[in-house]
Amino acid sequence: LFLPTFQDLFGVSMVVPLLNLHIRSLGASPTVAGIIGSLYGVMQLFSSTFVGCWSDIVGRRYSLLACILLSALGYLLLGTSTTVFLFAISRVPVGIFKHTLSISKALLSDLVSERDRPLVIGHFNAASSVGFILGPVIGGYFTELEGGFYKSSFICASIFILNAGLVWMLPWREENTSSSEHAQGTNSNKVTENFSAKANHDLRFQSEAAGSVASDSPFRSSWIQTAVMLKRIKGIACSDLWDIFLVRFLMSVAILLYYSNFGLALEERFGVKPKLTGYLISYSSTLGALSGFLLEPITRLYQHNTYTVLLHSSILTCTLILLYTSALNIWTVILSSTFLALSTAVGRTCITDLELRLGGSQARGALLGVGQSVTSVGRIVAPLLSGIAQEFSPCGPPSLGVGLALAAILIMNMNKRKYCGTGNVKLKTQ
Repeated sequence: LFLPTFQDLFGVSMVVPLLNLHIRSLGASPTVAGIIGSLYGVMQLFSSTFVGCWSDIVGRRYSLLACILLSALGYLLLGTSTTVFLFAISRVPVGIFKHTLSISKALLSDLVSERDRPLVIGHFNAASSVGFILGPVIGGYFTELEGGFYKSSFICASIFILNAGLVWMLPWREENTSSSEHAQGTNSNKVTENFSAKANHDLRFQSEAAGSVASDSPFRSSWIQTAVMLKRIKGIACSDLWDIFLVRFLMSVAILLYYSNFGLALEERFGVKPKLTGYLISYSSTLGALSGFLLEPITRLYQHNTYTVLLHSSILTCTLILLYTSALNIWTVILSSTFLALSTAVGRTCITDLELRLGGSQARGALLGVGQSVTSVGRIVAPLLSGIAQEFSPCGPPSLGVGLALAAILIMNMNKRKYCGTGNVKLKTQ
């Protein structure tokens, strides 16, 4: 699974940095280019929860293969886009179905124990980060060739088709995994009897949906799957998980604010040239990728207490952003960037693990989809907040990020009993 993950972001990162350049070359105005980019983000925002929930119902194999192949279709269309209209059409299947990483993460959560999950997800994030570091280098090389964008798009589509073959070859045993996880989830003290009953009810619907796929009409099977998806999404929306999603939202916006005007602020404050800023960002990205391999000693040091690791990493993140805000020289910025890459990588893994621990084993895809939607909202909100904060000072966005990180830390302290497993999470069935 790590290999398709690496190849996924390697292929995507070859194309994504070139999108704006290509659509402008097709004659689109900056406004049109911005609208198409925003529509892609909106599709990702609303589809992530539904696709994640769909993977819980029909199974990881079917949903992952469907998302990979439909994403390949999108990049294949992108490789033939010679007009703005075709470019916009090519972004639709990718915007709706490019959730391969979240489904892969849910599959990994199905396959490993709770104790090993943070370590495995950390390695997963490291593999994807390495792909995102190497991809732009290859994409930049193809840009210098004639028709380089189209070559990059076709290579990306080919990588997705190769990933579909790799996923198809995996030794699948979803039925056994599902039943064992269900037994484990029923006895877990982290979910209430109400949620266990709801999980059993959803599993009955899921078996009906699977039977309908085999024997009934496609319309009936689609109707049953849609009903189960809506029921499960309603359960998450009415649950007591709002606080963990709020923590994710606040921390993601805080980090996005830190990076929002990073280059401009360094130039204004310290006279740093864009070239050096690029090196610093690449340095931080590389450290973030390598940080995934530090999770094993860190979790062992904390005796696998995910809440404590998340709390301490959030405190460290908040402190480092504050240090960057008050930095008097570039060396302080380099110091803060070095440790911030570690703290954000650890925090991103721990917040995902905590969501899965609190939410139970029967809605992992839906939970990861909701988490991705929350992060997407943060990406929409952060540029607006950054623009307003920059009206006051170049240090305005990271200063606002410090305040949001403090709010997230306060929320975690207020809900300590729930996070440590002594409280109950209620997914409401009414």
